[in-house]
Amino acid sequence: MSKKKKKYYTVWKGHHTGVFESWDDCKAQIKDFQGAQYKSFSTFDAAKKALKGNYKDYIGKTKKFTSELSETQLKKIGQPNYNSISVDAASSGNPGIMEYRGVDTKTKKQLFIQGPFEEGTNNIGEFLALVHGLAILKNNNSDRILYTDSKTAMSWVRKKNCNTKLKRNKKNKPVFDLVDRAIEWLNNNTYKTVIVKWETKAWGEIPADFGRK
Repeated sequence: MSKKKKKYYTVWKGHHTGVFESWDDCKAQIKDFQGAQYKSFSTFDAAKKALKGNYKDYIGKTKKFTSELSETQLKKIGQPNYNSISVDAASSGNPGIMEYRGVDTKTKKQLFIQGPFEEGTNNIGEFLALVHGLAILKNNNSDRILYTDSKTAMSWVRKKNCNTKLKRNKKNKPVFDLVDRAIEWLNNNTYKTVIVKWETKAWGEIPADFGRK
């Protein structure tokens, strides 16, 4: 059985900032801290260097992507529509600490972010991110499309229901409060925004990805 690689956690914003050597220590700093900023690194030196830098220079950074699809497949899929917003969620555990955000697909400029929340799932975060994006685009009377890499979230939005198996409790109340608001919004609003599946195999990680994989 292979030994799990050690990670080091940089916390830019939290109850305490610094580099932490375990997820539990990192979690203690970001729990119940609105707008916490954190990311894992494979070495202590990399985490320490990041701490001296800017969180935005590290979040969402992924390795250079090379698609394994054939040229014919890539041509058929085409390029992303950059007149769009991309949304994504991240959950450290399932359930675990969860957050979600939306960015401009072309520039990756962050347009909104929520969390981290003490307890949620990735599917719930993806669902909330989609509805948040729909509401913003409707309020701005925008013709942008909306990208997500979650088929589950797309299905939940179509059905106007968050079909999660997560049970409600005191820890996840803030998340379910948002879920209830999202479902209410879907039932009381119409929208023209087209929701499109992000083609990860052709284009790489969605621009809103938190880059913590």
